[in-house]
Amino acid sequence: MTTPVPTLLGGRYEVGDLIARGGMAEVHHGYDTRLGRSVAIKILRSDHVRDAHFLGRFRREAQSVAGLNHRNIVAVYDSGEDQQTEIGGAKIPVPWIVMEYVDGFTLRELLTSNGPLPAQEAARITESVLDALAYSHDMGMVHRDIKPANVMVARDGTVKVMDFGIARAVADTQATMTQTSSVMGTAQYISPEQAEGLVVDSRSDLYSTGCLLFELLTGRTPFVGEPVSLTYQHVSKPPPLPSQFNGAVPEALDAAVALALVKDRDRRYQVAEDFRDDLRSFRLGRPVSSAAYAALRADAPTAVVAPATEVPSARPVADAPPPVYADPPRRGMGALAIVSLLLIAVGVLGFAVKTYLDAQPKYLTVPAVVNKSVETATAELKSAGFDVSTVYRPSREVTKDKVIEQDPRGGTERVAGTQVNIVVSGGPASTRVPSVTGKSLDEAKELITQAGLDVGNVTTIDAPGRAKDVVVKTTPSAYADAAEGDVVDLTIASGQVSLPDLKGKTQDEARNALATLRLPVKTETRESDQRENTVLETDPLPGKVDVGTTVTLVLAKPRAVTSTTTVTTTTEPSSTSTSPSTSTSPDTIETPPTTQTSGGNRTPETPPPARESSATSTNPPTELPRP
Repeated sequence: MTTPVPTLLGGRYEVGDLIARGGMAEVHHGYDTRLGRSVAIKILRSDHVRDAHFLGRFRREAQSVAGLNHRNIVAVYDSGEDQQTEIGGAKIPVPWIVMEYVDGFTLRELLTSNGPLPAQEAARITESVLDALAYSHDMGMVHRDIKPANVMVARDGTVKVMDFGIARAVADTQATMTQTSSVMGTAQYISPEQAEGLVVDSRSDLYSTGCLLFELLTGRTPFVGEPVSLTYQHVSKPPPLPSQFNGAVPEALDAAVALALVKDRDRRYQVAEDFRDDLRSFRLGRPVSSAAYAALRADAPTAVVAPATEVPSARPVADAPPPVYADPPRRGMGALAIVSLLLIAVGVLGFAVKTYLDAQPKYLTVPAVVNKSVETATAELKSAGFDVSTVYRPSREVTKDKVIEQDPRGGTERVAGTQVNIVVSGGPASTRVPSVTGKSLDEAKELITQAGLDVGNVTTIDAPGRAKDVVVKTTPSAYADAAEGDVVDLTIASGQVSLPDLKGKTQDEARNALATLRLPVKTETRESDQRENTVLETDPLPGKVDVGTTVTLVLAKPRAVTSTTTVTTTTEPSSTSTSPSTSTSPDTIETPPTTQTSGGNRTPETPPPARESSATSTNPPTELPRP
């Protein structure tokens, strides 16, 4: 039944194509319109939205899983619930969870397309799964459904575990065991305690992870069959070893799987960190824990030793009847009987001596196998009558898969069947480039050395916001796969940046340039004929400056303008020589006031009426008397 899905959830998440469909929920490719990123959206299936048990479980788990924040766990960004209207007008809830979108493949898809994985890659992936479980267990969260379909490998190799918590309420499309509607896990991977309906804890996840590792190594699960048969096998049938189905599986991984699949949870791995450390030891060529080897020996067929044969004593046959002397024919028959008895006694004595000698230890010469390939060394030792124990050790000096040393040494005498321990070169150990960006140079060198890598060239660059000798980047980049002894180049900060010449820039342009250099800014102003807010100069001047230096921008502001207004009044002198007939003087002569403009030009103003005084003079215009 298809879930009725709105095109927009929570007012921001666009729902796209269906990616996957499980027993309880559907997963769609989505898009966060607010943050502009791809997401995955899990939506409860419509056939569960009316089930109060599933609905409540989905809501509770969405809240608790949102608190998990780990690099190997698919992140949960948001959750909520929308309403959908069915045909007929009924309202149904549509609970959803928005998660990180992982561009990659599930382990189920990888196994289907590629078959078993190489031992190193299988160990690396499982190690990341256990990293995620160690974190979730510390947070009080038990997954309870670890399986290939719930683990993704991104295209860059990052491993992501999905369905934390929600898996408790999800019925897998494969064979799953349920009890009173509570999902117990997928039948191929459930722990014995899950199969028996007991309360599960973090150790159940470790059993399931052991089944996962088994499948990565062999392409099949430890047990196969119908769900009921699988339940029985998990509870009572001894698990096989991966090497029984894939001869290339190393003994160390056989041992780790054997300890993870112990029926009694008190005797298997107790915490995810221990399981993870054994896998890491294998990848680095170190021996796994003694507990893992003990579990491997416990699972191996036990050799049945026959009881010692009692050696009969060589004593006279006391119970033989005394000789009877009779006539010659009877004496001949008696002699024959005596000879027969003597021959029997000699045969019994010979058998006893042979049995005694066979029971004595047989000493053999141990072959010398140092510098031989592990295959040749193993074959020679077993052919000579010895058992072999192989341990890998990283080595840059000895070619991979060649024997570095052996104990007992070659040429010594040892009892037949003695175990000969050989140490084989694993080649340069596999490791990863540590993340040292932001750390001091000394700290970075120490972390790189601890990872089995060598520090190469150290280059200094100007890096805004980075203090002197702080690492800016590494080559190869952080988390890249590497082999022991590989060189890691470092780029560190000089502690300085180059302050450009900002003279003539606008304030906004200058601020943007300084923000890129992560330098604090102060501003001052100075009168100038330049356009307002133009940078006149900086303090300090252009050139190298220390990271964090405050830069003062001196900005232009307009010059102050002083405006003055001057009004003057003049009086014309009297004319006494002019005759009335030729006089053209008006009754009154008035000088118009002038105004000083900012440009310095004077312009006459309209003269005021004669009866009014000017703005700056208290004397009225002078009248000339008529002649």
